[in-house]
Amino acid sequence: MASSTHKHHHLPTPHPTTAAPPPTPSTQHPNTRSSSDTAAADTLSLLLHRLPPTLSLPARLSPPPKATLSPPLITTLSLQNPDSLSSLLSASSQHGFFQLTNHSVLPHLARSAESDSLSLFTLPRNQKHLHFPQNWPLGFDCDNDDEDEDNGTESFCFDSTCSTESTELSLASLGEFTREMEKVGLEVVEALSCAVGYGNPLQEDPTRVCSLMWVSEWSAGDEPAGSGKFYPYVVGLHYQIRCQRYSLLADSGLVSVSPQVDSILVTLGDIAQVWSNGKTKKVRGRPIPRVENGGKNARCISMSLLVTLPLEATVSPLLIPRSTPADAKDSRVDHNEDGGSSSSTDTFESTRAFNSFCFEDYAWRVYHERLPSKDPLDRYRV
Repeated sequence: MASSTHKHHHLPTPHPTTAAPPPTPSTQHPNTRSSSDTAAADTLSLLLHRLPPTLSLPARLSPPPKATLSPPLITTLSLQNPDSLSSLLSASSQHGFFQLTNHSVLPHLARSAESDSLSLFTLPRNQKHLHFPQNWPLGFDCDNDDEDEDNGTESFCFDSTCSTESTELSLASLGEFTREMEKVGLEVVEALSCAVGYGNPLQEDPTRVCSLMWVSEWSAGDEPAGSGKFYPYVVGLHYQIRCQRYSLLADSGLVSVSPQVDSILVTLGDIAQVWSNGKTKKVRGRPIPRVENGGKNARCISMSLLVTLPLEATVSPLLIPRSTPADAKDSRVDHNEDGGSSSSTDTFESTRAFNSFCFEDYAWRVYHERLPSKDPLDRYRV
C-alpha cells in the first residue's frame, strides 16, 4: 500500500501559469469593513443598548403564586337574623365557602379526634384492611393500589358512629367529634336553604341526608388536582386546629385559604349547587392542607365531615318560589272555611338548571374517574 507521505510530481504545463487577480472587497480580510458598514453596526449597537431591560425574555414562564385568602367570615348561623342570612347568601353565591367562628364544637375534642386519627395511619397496611373492610365508600382506601409501596394518599371513611370491627382500636373521641360536627353541618344545611330560598329537605324527610367522616393523610407537594378521591356532598366541614393553609378547587379555580384557628371551614359541594338550581358556587372535593417542603412535619392529616346523600337518592333541583303579590299566602295550599283546599298563588320556577340524576351512579363515577379539570356536573346541565 502506498504511503500517504509520498510526494506528488506535477507534469509541466505547455503554457505559463496566469497570475491571480487582485483581491476584491469580497475576498478581503473579514475584519476589514467599509465606513458605511461600521456606521450601520454602531447604530444598531446603540439602539440595542437603549432598549429597556424589561423587554428581555425570562428564563422560563411561570404563573405568579396566588395569594392566600381569608374565607368570608360568618360569626353565627341564625334563621331569625336577616344579616346572618344575607352574609351566608353572599358567601355561598360568590365563593362557595366560608368560615364559621361561633359554633358548638370544642377545641379539645377536635384535638383528641386528631390523636385518634393519627393512630390509624401507624397501623400496618394489612391491619388497615382487616379492621376496616371495604364497604364503599366506607373503609380504608389508598390512591396507590400497589401493596408493596407505602406512598400514596391514604384515607379512612366512617359513618357517624365511627365503628370498627376491632376491639383493639378505640375511636371514641373521633366518634364524638363526628357527631358534633354533624350537628353543625345540619344547621348549615337548614340555614343555607333559608338563605337561598329553597325548601329545607330535612323538614320533609330527615333521612334524606347522611354524614361521612373522611380522614386522610397528606404529604408535602400533594396537589388538589391530582391527590385524593372526590365524593359528592351537600356541605363539608373542616375544623381548623392550627394555623394552616388549604387548597380548594372552586368554580373560580384553585384557591388558597387560611381560616382562623378553632373556626370551621365550610365548603358547599356539588349537591348544594344542584339543590339551589345553580344559585350557589361549589368546591369540588375536600380541602387539602398545604404541607410545606422542608417543614417540621412532612405529613399531616385532615378530618372532613361531609353531609351527603344516601346512595339510593335522586338528585334534582329544589325549585325556588317566584316572587308573589304582597297579599299572597306563604303556604302552597290554602285551607277554606269549609275544610276544603285550593291551590296557593305561589308559583315555582319552571326553568331548571340541572336534570335529575341517580346519586349512586354519579358518586361512583366521580370517585373512580377523578377528572378535576372537567366539571362532572356539566353532563347534567340543561
